Amino acid sequence: MEQVKEFFMKYMGGIIAIIALILQIHKFLIACIIIVAGALAGNYIQQNKETVKNNIKKIVEKW
Repeated sequence: MEQVKEFFMKYMGGIIAIIALILQIHKFLIACIIIVAGALAGNYIQQNKETVKNNIKKIVEKW
C-alpha cells in the first residue's frame, strides 16, 4: 500500500497531464483563455474609447 501511495505522489503530475490530453481538456482551456482575453480587451476599449480611438488614428496615419 505504501508503494502505491509513493508512486502516485511521485508521478501525479504526469498522470494528470495524460488524462488531460486524453480528454482534450487543453482545447477547452485555450478557448476559455481566448474568451476571457476578448472580454477584458472589450471592456478596456469600452472604458477608454477616446484613448483607443486616438491611438488607432495615430497608427493609421503612420501607414
